[in-house]
Amino acid sequence: MRTLIVLRHAKAAQVPGLADRERPLTGRGERDAKRAGDEIRAAGLTPGVVLCSPALRTKSTAEIAFPEVEISYERDIYEAYPEELLELVRRSDPGQSTVVLCGHNPGVHELALSLAGGDYVFRPGAFAVIEVGSAWADLGPGEGRLVTRWDPKED
Repeated sequence: MRTLIVLRHAKAAQVPGLADRERPLTGRGERDAKRAGDEIRAAGLTPGVVLCSPALRTKSTAEIAFPEVEISYERDIYEAYPEELLELVRRSDPGQSTVVLCGHNPGVHELALSLAGGDYVFRPGAFAVIEVGSAWADLGPGEGRLVTRWDPKED
C-alpha cells in the first residue's frame, strides 16, 4: 500500500499590491502548518518527499509542517487542474511509500475527491490521507481510499 497526503497550503495573507505567488502565511497559517505536520506524524505517517508548489505560502507550509523531509518544488502545481496534479503524483519515485502533495485549491481538493470520493470542504491548512493499492505510475481516479482528513477549523 502507498499513502498520498493531499495538503492545502495554510492561511495566507491578502496583501494589496503583492503578487499572488508571494503571499506569506499569516500567524494562524504558521500555527496551522505546524499542527498539520504534528497530526500527520501522530498518525504514524512519515513522508519520503513533499511535492510542493513554488508559491511562498505553499513553500512555507511544507517547510513548517515537514522540516526534515525532502521538498521538491514543482512549478506545475501552481494553478494546476486535478488531472495535472495526478500526473505529477504518477511520476513519484516508486520506492516512496508516502508522498505529500502541497498545493492550492481548487486543484488539491478536486484531486482528493477524484481519488477517494467524499463530501467535505478543504479549507487552508486541511489535508486528506488517501491510501492507494496501485503503483504511483498506475494511479487513477477512484483508486484511493480516504483514511482520514484533518481541518484546522474543526480541530
